[in-house]
Amino acid sequence: MYVKITSGSVDTYPYSIGQLRRDNPTISFPKQIPTEMLESYDVYSVAYSDPPSYDERTQQIAEEDNPSLVDGVWTVGFATTNKTTEQIAAYDNDRAVANRATRNSKLAETDFYALSDMTMSDDMKSFRQSLRDLPSHSNWPNLEDADWPTKP
Repeated sequence: MYVKITSGSVDTYPYSIGQLRRDNPTISFPKQIPTEMLESYDVYSVAYSDPPSYDERTQQIAEEDNPSLVDGVWTVGFATTNKTTEQIAAYDNDRAVANRATRNSKLAETDFYALSDMTMSDDMKSFRQSLRDLPSHSNWPNLEDADWPTKP
């Protein structure tokens, strides 16, 4: 990814080698254009900063529109914004659907204990009941690993 700079400011981002060739039709560029040659046309490579940490449930992250010069390198940063109430509700709904699928799978793995020719232990009964009770857990639908019951 490249940026085209004019008078010290971003002119075009993103900018490509193809665009450089179209902008300079009378120049015969080599197949691999050296960095020094690109810079002589005010074209610079773009680096990406590390994305900030954020709360996936309540925030979203987006790449900034234009790079800025950071320690001599044109760098694209990231910005976080708060999600709308509707986006949070959609996120929670998606988590609930995924958690129910996981819970149902864990129940299905232990269904054979409920067959008439099997004797289900109290620990297994408790485990299965805990799985069924997950939607009433205080962290539902944003469960952490520790919120899931442990299979006996």
